[in-house]
Amino acid sequence: MKILMILTSHDQLGDTGKKTGFWLEEFVAPYYVFKDAGAQITVASPQGGQPPLDPKSDDPSAQTDATRRFKDDPAAQTVLTSTQKLKDVSAAGFDAVFYPGGHGPLWDLAEDATSIALIEATLAAGKPVAAVCHAPGVLRHVKLADGKPLVQGKSVTGFTNTEEDAVGLTKVVPFLVEDMLKKNGGNYSKEGDWQPYVVSDGLLITGQNPASSEPAAKALLKMLG
Repeated sequence: MKILMILTSHDQLGDTGKKTGFWLEEFVAPYYVFKDAGAQITVASPQGGQPPLDPKSDDPSAQTDATRRFKDDPAAQTVLTSTQKLKDVSAAGFDAVFYPGGHGPLWDLAEDATSIALIEATLAAGKPVAAVCHAPGVLRHVKLADGKPLVQGKSVTGFTNTEEDAVGLTKVVPFLVEDMLKKNGGNYSKEGDWQPYVVSDGLLITGQNPASSEPAAKALLKMLG
């Protein structure tokens, strides 16, 4: 099994002067699910190299078993510091693609032509794509062969408007994940705020929030059989 994980390269939280990036738990929990299952993992980002970590996800209150394991795992840290450039990877080389969230992807990956084409190529080849928390935002401009939005008529989830409100960033983000998925015709559903919730529809797997990252990774593994 070869799994491609794609992280953001965007580190500015709108005009706030604060930093953002990817959410640590949403990368490391799936990383270890895949690694422990014997998968080969490749990590890529638009700019390559060390992707920016959302500082809040490194906060003591945000730590989990997976993040603690990562802190004691020099090999995994090396993988993270040396991500490949997204334009240098091909969908053809992988069995599945996983997008961890954090707010960063709303600015770069959601609008990134290389990422959009990679998702379209992966799904067209009959391979699954998973995205968790804010990462379903990367589906914003993804189309099917007939030009319709990928999520149209599909069951999906993603970071909720109430969760965004709870972190105080409703007015900062370029778009709200829940609103975008609904606007593009997705059959959006959710659980209570911060509860793990994963939806699979065909080859597409979406998770609602950080707590959904490990279940989403397990759902992807199950799909790969």
